[in-house]
Amino acid sequence: QVQLVESGGGLVQPGGSLRLSCAASGTFSTIDVMYWYRQGPGEQRELVASISRGGSTNYADSVKGRFTISRDNAKNTVYLQMNGLKPEDTAVYYCNARVMKIGQGWRDYWGQGTQVTVSS
Repeated sequence: QVQLVESGGGLVQPGGSLRLSCAASGTFSTIDVMYWYRQGPGEQRELVASISRGGSTNYADSVKGRFTISRDNAKNTVYLQMNGLKPEDTAVYYCNARVMKIGQGWRDYWGQGTQVTVSS
């Protein structure tokens, strides 16, 4: 089984910063693209950022210039550095990873989510 565990969420004032982490564990051969998604109250889940194994990144327009995604392949961990946070960034943040399991091929896994609340 593969598990993704997020951490780093919390309550922060507008303009503040948070750093989310998501660590993958279990039995697998490699991880391809890793993603951060978020789901605000009453909203659909949306893609925030993605990063390939080689480090190529993509961001939603709403977070460009404020958020930075990175990863440590040796630790099977993806990070999301969030600066200049706004109330509209309030959401549950989820990581997702495309994982190669021997004998099973590529499969997508989700973390349990971590709450980020931006409020004064």
